[in-house]
Amino acid sequence: MIHQALLNPKSIVVVGGSNDVHKPGGAVLRNLIEGNFQGKLYVTNLKETEVQGIKSFQDVDQLPDVDLAILAVAAKFVPCTIEMLAYGKNTRGFIILSAGFSEESAEGKVLEQQVIEIVENVGGSLIGPNCIGVLTPAYHGVFTKPIPKLDPKGCDFISGSGATAVFIMEAGIPKGLTFSQVFSVGNSAQLGVEEILAHLDESFDPLTSSRIKLLYIETISKPQLLLKHASSLIRKGCMIAAVKAGSSDAGSRAASSHTGALVSPDVAVDALLRKAGIVRCNGREDLISVASVFTYPELKGDNIAVITHAGGPAVMLTDALSNAGMHVPHLENKACGELLLQLYPGSSVANPIDFLATGTAQQLGTILDYCDAQFDEIDGMAVIFGTPGLSTVFDVYDLLDNKMRSSKKPIFPILPSGLTARDEIMEFVSKGNVFFSDEVIFGNAVAKVFHTPKPANENLVLPDVDVKAIRAIIENSPDGYIPPAAIQGLMDACAIPRAGEAVVTSADDAVRSAKQLGFPVVMKVVGPVHKSDVGGVVLHVKDETNVSREFERMIRIPDTTAILIQPMLSGIELVIGAKYTPPFGHTILCGMGGIFIEVLKDVATGLSPMNKQEALAMIRSLKSYKIIQGVRGQKGVNEEMFADVMLRLSALLTAAPEIIELDFNPLLGSADRVVAVDARICLEKG
Repeated sequence: MIHQALLNPKSIVVVGGSNDVHKPGGAVLRNLIEGNFQGKLYVTNLKETEVQGIKSFQDVDQLPDVDLAILAVAAKFVPCTIEMLAYGKNTRGFIILSAGFSEESAEGKVLEQQVIEIVENVGGSLIGPNCIGVLTPAYHGVFTKPIPKLDPKGCDFISGSGATAVFIMEAGIPKGLTFSQVFSVGNSAQLGVEEILAHLDESFDPLTSSRIKLLYIETISKPQLLLKHASSLIRKGCMIAAVKAGSSDAGSRAASSHTGALVSPDVAVDALLRKAGIVRCNGREDLISVASVFTYPELKGDNIAVITHAGGPAVMLTDALSNAGMHVPHLENKACGELLLQLYPGSSVANPIDFLATGTAQQLGTILDYCDAQFDEIDGMAVIFGTPGLSTVFDVYDLLDNKMRSSKKPIFPILPSGLTARDEIMEFVSKGNVFFSDEVIFGNAVAKVFHTPKPANENLVLPDVDVKAIRAIIENSPDGYIPPAAIQGLMDACAIPRAGEAVVTSADDAVRSAKQLGFPVVMKVVGPVHKSDVGGVVLHVKDETNVSREFERMIRIPDTTAILIQPMLSGIELVIGAKYTPPFGHTILCGMGGIFIEVLKDVATGLSPMNKQEALAMIRSLKSYKIIQGVRGQKGVNEEMFADVMLRLSALLTAAPEIIELDFNPLLGSADRVVAVDARICLEKG
C-alpha cells in the first residue's frame, strides 16, 4: 500500500525551495501555494531566510516533523537528506524531482539504491527520482505547467515520462479532457506505473473514483501486477488506455524457429494489454482521442452515422472507420425520404449524411433526432462541423450540446475549426464537453475502443495433463532442442493429437517403418533447423525403393542425425507456437502454417495461460479466418479442436516453464481432426 503521507499529507517541505520560479524548486513551491495546499508548508534553502513568503530553514535538521518531502537538490545530497528526514523528522512520503540517478550513470544507480533502502526501512513511499512530481486534489506537487482544474470524474494519469505527461495534458485540456490525478513516476525506483495502478484499484470507490485511467509506460517490469489490477479495475467499470513505448524486436533476429522470429517483445506487450482489456495507443494524440471516446456512452454496436456539411472529411472518416473494422451502413428506407424532404436540395441521407455547407443548426438537429429514434441500424453518430468564418456558429454548438445530453445513442463531435471558431468551441468545452479535432484520428480511436476485448475470465480451467510424465521428460532432457522421442512424450502427456511417426538411422529401418505406417509417407531430416531449406523434407514417398533411396540422400545432409518418417496426411496447414519472453512469460501464437507463416505472417497471439474464449478469439481474429471456416465448397477446420490444442499447449507451458520456444508447424486441420505433423521444442532450464 502507498503511504498516506504521499497521498494526503498534512505537511510538506520543499527541500531546495527557491524564489526563482524558473527552477524546479521554485516552481513546485509556487504551484503548491497557488494550489491552496491546506496543510503546513515548509521550505529549506541554505542561503535564504524567506522563500516566496514562507519562512526558510537553512538546515533540514531545524525542521519540525513533516509528512512529505519534495526534493529539488543535487543527486549527491539526496541520500543524506532523506536519511535525516526519514529517521529524524518522521517523513514517510518522498518525491525526488532531481535527475542524476540510475538514468544517468552507475554512480547514480548506487545513490538511488541508497535512497530506496532508507525509504523502505521506515515503511515510506517514494515517487521518482527524475520526475515532474504528483498532482492530486490534496496538493499540486509538480514543477511544471499546465495545471488543469482537477475533476474527480476526470482521468487518472500515470506516466513514466514527465515531459510526456505535460504534453498530453497540454494537448488534451483544450479539447475538454479533464484530469483527476497525475502521477509522474520517473525512474520508478520504488513506485512505478504498476504500483500506482494497484493503489487505484485497491482504493477504488464506485461513487467517487474516476473511471478513466491513462498510462504512459516505458518499461513493464511487473506484468502480472499490471494484468491483475488493470483487469480488476475494468471489471469494476473502468476504462484504461496505454501507450507502451520503447519495445524492440531486435531480439527476434536471433531466433531460430518461426514462432521465435514472429513473437517479439512488443508482441508480448500487445498480448498482455489485450488480456487485461487495456486499449493500446500509438502516441499522444491517439491516447488523447481514446481517452475522449471513454468520456462518451459506450457504443452498443459498430454502425456509425457520419453527419457533416463538408464532403471531404466525411469521406476520410468513412474510410478510417471502414479500414478499422467499423461500419458506415447505407441508409435506405421510408424515414430517409422523410428526412431528405426537411433538408436543402442536393443533400444526401444515404450515409454519410451531408446537409451541405448552407445547412442550418435546425437541420442538424432533425438529422440527429432521426438517427437517434428512427434509424435502428445506427449505433452512434459522428458529427463533423467546421466553419469558413463567414458567421459565428454558436447555435450549432449549443444544439450539439443539447442533443449530446438527450440522445440515447452517443454523439461524437468532430470540430476542426479550432482557430476560426475558437470562441464557440471554448464555450462548448466550458459546458463539460470533449471534442475531436481530426476525423481520421477519431475514427481509429473509436474503433480501437470498440474492438478491444474485455479482460480475460479470472476462472481459468486448463485441460488435465500428465504433469508427472512432463516433469520426468523435462528433467531428463538437455538444454536446447530436444529429440523427437522427447517431443512425442510431451505431446502424448498432454493428449495433443500427432501423426504416427518413426525415427530411423538405417535404410532397412526406414523401409520397415514406412511399411508399418502405410504408404505414402513423408520423410524429414532430424537435426537441421529449417529442413525444407536444405532439401530435408520429401513428400509423397510411395514405395520401398524410393524410401531407401531418399534415406541414403538425406542422411548425408550436414547436421542430420536421423530421419523422421510419418504417414502422408492431408488438411489445411496451421501453426501453433509459443515463446518465453521475460518478464511476460509465454506468448502463444496461432495462424496459417507451412510456408504461409513466413509469407503471410498472418498470426494472432495471446498470453499463457489462456482460456477457451481467448483461444477462439485468436483464431477468429486471423485475416485468413475464412479459410479456416471453409470457402468455395471446401470444408474448413474444426475450431473447437484447434482451440483445444492451444489450451493443451497452455497447460504444457504451465507444467514446463523451461520451454523457451515451441513450434507445432504444420498442424493439419480438417472438419474432424487437428493433428500435429511436425514439432520443435527448445528448453532452457537455467
